[in-house]
Amino acid sequence: MQSAAQTKPTKALAFDAYGTLFDVFSVIALCDTLFPGNGSALAQLWRTKQLQYSLLRSTMGRYEDFWQLTEDGLVYACKSLKLDLTVDTRKQLMNAYLSLAAFPDVKPGLETLKKQGVRLAILSNGEPKMLAAAVKSAGLTALLDAIISVDEIKIFKPSPRVYALASQRLKVDNSEVGFVSSNSWDVCGAASAGLRTFWIQRRAAEPAEELGYAADRVVHAITDLPGLV
Repeated sequence: MQSAAQTKPTKALAFDAYGTLFDVFSVIALCDTLFPGNGSALAQLWRTKQLQYSLLRSTMGRYEDFWQLTEDGLVYACKSLKLDLTVDTRKQLMNAYLSLAAFPDVKPGLETLKKQGVRLAILSNGEPKMLAAAVKSAGLTALLDAIISVDEIKIFKPSPRVYALASQRLKVDNSEVGFVSSNSWDVCGAASAGLRTFWIQRRAAEPAEELGYAADRVVHAITDLPGLV
């Protein structure tokens, strides 16, 4: 049986940015151009360390913004793969994060949701300027009511304090906010914090995380959401 909170309409949706709206692996081509034959390995390890550092810094209570974590992850990945990261290549790769490709379903999905009157926001670990640049590059600025960064509270997901920002900034009740992410661990964090959750399962073979908080709905593209809210 659905709870009263679950039967309330979804008035707002907060979207994770990296991996959900923006393809973090769209940097592979540049990685491979700069380091032939190592593009995929570099992009994969870079992303892994970026996420790992966000969790470690939250646990340590030693916050640095996501731009710094992204750079730190890049430096580690290059050292691990024994790649010569010059000042110029570091700048090129870091700047690639300011213009990541949006997934093909993002813009049409957000446009339809906007027409339905749903308030739309990004709720991300990303640093404000890097988020704003990626949003502008993807042509999404006019579709979003807010870009919410963890930089406001200096702790990363999956802290419940992060997910509470969505209702505060969008001025709707927590039970009327849906959270959308392609990262299952992120969905678990939002569900644990009391948000209605939608998991964008971009890879059909990917299992959900075993954290005890399942997504309310599992879809495969953002264009699947308008019929569910």
